[in-house]
Amino acid sequence: MNGPGQGRRRVRLPYVEWLAHMLTARDWAIIKTVYDFRIVTGLQIEQLHFSELAMRSRSVMRWRVLKRQVDARILTTFDRRIGTCRRGSTQLRYVLDSAGQRLIRLQLNREIPDARVRRPRLPGERFVAHALAVTELYVALVEHSRLGRFVLDDFKSEGGAYWPNGLGGWIKPDALVKLHQGSVADYWWYEADLATESLPTIRAKLVVYLDFVHRGRLGPDGIVPRVLIGVPTSKRQLAIQSVIHSLPEPAVFMFSVVLMPDAATFLMSGRSQSIEAIQAGAISVS
Repeated sequence: MNGPGQGRRRVRLPYVEWLAHMLTARDWAIIKTVYDFRIVTGLQIEQLHFSELAMRSRSVMRWRVLKRQVDARILTTFDRRIGTCRRGSTQLRYVLDSAGQRLIRLQLNREIPDARVRRPRLPGERFVAHALAVTELYVALVEHSRLGRFVLDDFKSEGGAYWPNGLGGWIKPDALVKLHQGSVADYWWYEADLATESLPTIRAKLVVYLDFVHRGRLGPDGIVPRVLIGVPTSKRQLAIQSVIHSLPEPAVFMFSVVLMPDAATFLMSGRSQSIEAIQAGAISVS
């Protein structure tokens, strides 16, 4: 993908405008995914945007498309390439490069003519692991939804999932999930816990959610989402469950803890009864 301004020089507006007209619908979808989640692996992109291809073709096509986007400075990766396009490159971690950031600005009508955009720096490994864990839940839900088991109505991560707490601050889950099966809609706030925070810190975070409920606040669409906590090990799961049982009502109804690989299956199983009871006042929250 060649054009005005390509190369390692500064990415300027004419090049970005030219690039915008050259991109396919798949290109734009990949850019939007990386923008929404900030950092995404090659395998996650393959699962989300190349699923219609035969299994043998997916990795080759994904590698070609991502290489073209990296060459065009739409995406960049901070990992050293290992192996061939069929193997090690699936775990490369992609973020928006300078042209990708400016393409998003154009799409959102936020472009300042010839504004300088700095190339991204890789955040700390803790942040990367946390962000990829949230993305992994999204990928799993998309894959399950393709089987017709439920409809994934909405998935917002980071700032897009934040909700006013009624006190001038924010409820800050890692993601908001809205899905429905038939006529039943489920709303969830998701917390990806990598066992890097102390249990007292986790307790304080859960108390914020409980306080939100106790004060009669409502979340998106007038619903109080339940909270699902994804954890890496059974030991951590038991530890957080113990914290939950030490909290006042409706903690045991409000919070659920599952291993991260099981989070999508848990969400699609339909667990709305308890939160509906909270909303209807059938469970005391005082």
